[in-house]
Amino acid sequence: MSERVVPEGWVLTELENCVEILDSQRIPVNSKERKQRIDGKAEEELYPYYGATGQVGKIDGYIFDEELVALGEDGVPFLEAGKKKAYPFFGKAWVNNHAHVLKGVGEICLNSYLIHYLNSFDYHGYVNGGTRLKLTQKNMRRMPVLLAPPLEQVEIVRSLRGLLSQVNNLKARLDAIPAILKRFRRSVLAAAVSGELREDKIKEIKFEAIKLSDISLSAKTGLVRGAKEQYSYAEIGFPYIKMGDISNEWGYGLEDIVYVSASQEEYENYSLKNGDWLFNTRNSSDLVGKSCVWRSGEGYLYNNNILRVRLVEDYLAEYLDVWFHSPLGQKALANIKSATTSVAAIYQKKLMEVRVDFPSTEEQRKIVRRVDQLFVFADRVEKQVEAAQARVDKLTQSILARAFRGELTADWRAENPELISGEHSAEALLERIKAEKAKLNPAKSRRRSTNTNTAEGES
Repeated sequence: MSERVVPEGWVLTELENCVEILDSQRIPVNSKERKQRIDGKAEEELYPYYGATGQVGKIDGYIFDEELVALGEDGVPFLEAGKKKAYPFFGKAWVNNHAHVLKGVGEICLNSYLIHYLNSFDYHGYVNGGTRLKLTQKNMRRMPVLLAPPLEQVEIVRSLRGLLSQVNNLKARLDAIPAILKRFRRSVLAAAVSGELREDKIKEIKFEAIKLSDISLSAKTGLVRGAKEQYSYAEIGFPYIKMGDISNEWGYGLEDIVYVSASQEEYENYSLKNGDWLFNTRNSSDLVGKSCVWRSGEGYLYNNNILRVRLVEDYLAEYLDVWFHSPLGQKALANIKSATTSVAAIYQKKLMEVRVDFPSTEEQRKIVRRVDQLFVFADRVEKQVEAAQARVDKLTQSILARAFRGELTADWRAENPELISGEHSAEALLERIKAEKAKLNPAKSRRRSTNTNTAEGES
């Protein structure tokens, strides 16, 4: 802790020295018991019930009734920068044993200051566990805290409120853009199959409704290979395209590709070629009917939840895919979908009966080219937004780091030296509180002193 640079008037101490730890007052209640307790109760008879990351429900009683701080004990993204680990709660409330309950001591530690600090803290070395990290009370007690003088804490909280509000507004605007781009892509697809996305603004595009079966050279479902017959390494055989590889929105991805063995005959029957239209025939109700056009060359097989369709000349698979992604195509698929509670299917026979609106081959090419151009533009904007979101997340952490290095209030300290020195310094106030605690519990204070001296001797 001594290696840290401590601004003038500040003090570096352990968390237990500047907070009251109220964990012993927590009472866990399982969901079944809580449901029994709230059944039939009016809303005004219930109180907030808090857990690791915030309110998780309500209950018919309370164990706290003041402004306090909850810090996750487990089930919290401790090692993910930018994610919240601590939050405030107020008034009558109940807290389970998945969150530590803290209260800043007197004037030495404001709750609002503490929350910002805990959300900026690096928890490496203080949490343990595998998939579910845990912050024990023992480790929490020894966490180092940089305490500013009380009046400077007020200034820090005020500055952070303004700066983080601006960052949050920016983040909200960035977070809204993906939904706007999604609507943009849908409008492009709708315009594409209605003739509005034409290059020639004067010439009207003529469409002809043609059954899919009339323009299909072949339509075949894929190779059956169970999970135990799928491998993550290429030495086994052929890369194997599954329904999860087809994007929920557009195109496909090969990031999670698996491999399967196959005979020469199976390869000839179930291999892919550029220009194949792939259609997901079985999935959840929301995802069934995904499709894409294969453009990654030969050597790949596909599974039995995918239908491979090859079209006759003059009919482009890319245009067919545009049509089925458009509102017209989605409506047609909804009309032939068969669904149960767990799985949905679009059967090949019904799919082949769907009539697709095709323009001339030349117009198909123009429409596909225009859709590609607009989608490339949307993809570029999306990547720029993702990069901006990452910068904003880092900006939040940067602002918090500056706050707890004293940089946000450096001018304030220079203008108010009398408010950070002498009896007003954080160190002086902390020592006074320690002395008061010692008076209230001298036996405990002597034990801590003895333990500290023993530990120092052993080291």
